[in-house]
Amino acid sequence: MTSPDHPLAADVAELLEAARSGQRRALARAMSLVERGGSQARALGALTFAQSGSAHTVGITGAPGAGKSTLNSGVVGVARERGERLAVLAIDPSSPFSGGAILGDRVRMSDHTFDENVYIRSMATRGHLGGLTLATPLAVRVLDALGWPWVVIETVGVGQIETEIVGATDTTVVVVNPGWGDSVQANKAGLMEIADIFVVNKADRPGTSETCRDIRQMLDLSAPGDWDPPILTSVGTTGEGAAELWDAICAHRDHCTVSGELESRRAARVQTELDEVLRATIAERVATLSEGPAAERLRQQLARRELDPYAAAEMLLDQDR
Repeated sequence: MTSPDHPLAADVAELLEAARSGQRRALARAMSLVERGGSQARALGALTFAQSGSAHTVGITGAPGAGKSTLNSGVVGVARERGERLAVLAIDPSSPFSGGAILGDRVRMSDHTFDENVYIRSMATRGHLGGLTLATPLAVRVLDALGWPWVVIETVGVGQIETEIVGATDTTVVVVNPGWGDSVQANKAGLMEIADIFVVNKADRPGTSETCRDIRQMLDLSAPGDWDPPILTSVGTTGEGAAELWDAICAHRDHCTVSGELESRRAARVQTELDEVLRATIAERVATLSEGPAAERLRQQLARRELDPYAAAEMLLDQDR
């Protein structure tokens, strides 16, 4: 762990101060450190943890091609018209190198590229300890500590990793398209648990009312809560529905703040992050223990049936104590 008086921490603190003063290059470098992981990322986390906790995070997920980026661009435009500042993280868990989907997201949000009150960053795991499950909350924390009041996290799909990432936000928006009823049924368990707002995008296509009805029926079958997820319609290419979605996001934020759910959600997220850090750290330690001549000797003894796997594991763990 990097101590506050470590030279590395001093370098990271200087970088954060430059980013806080509005230097975009410093902010981009800080985000790159988060993606790479390692000691500098941990130093960033240590320095920003106490300074974070103010930004409201919004997760946007949905099947590839649902129009999330176009819709998100419209929502960002509405928020800017109302004087808000936003940071957007476009997450691609599928590949650390391919930028196809990410590049498309960036192009579709190009209207905001030169707006200094909007920050857009594409992220993919690049060897970070724990991958995106740890890199994403750290990136949010850095943006939060630097004064961004809204952080939007958009993923390329609705797989397990994407659901975990977006589900770990203050407000989660699930975007579907008309005729998605069968997919709603197939994804019911994951989506119904994380969705705070549903949006049926591309609502100028046939089947919109049927899809809204299917979602409502499934919501009616789930356990009722203090918040009844609204089902909105939109046409991302024209901006229709973007203002209503932003209003719903703000309404959910206000509801969670007043009810105390916002505080409990954030407390639960920190506990989940601790569990993920522990798992990743242990996995890294196990990988280290499995290397070297001692481990090789134990493997040979196992092959000769001179040791059982439990005894071998105990011997390796004893070396690490």
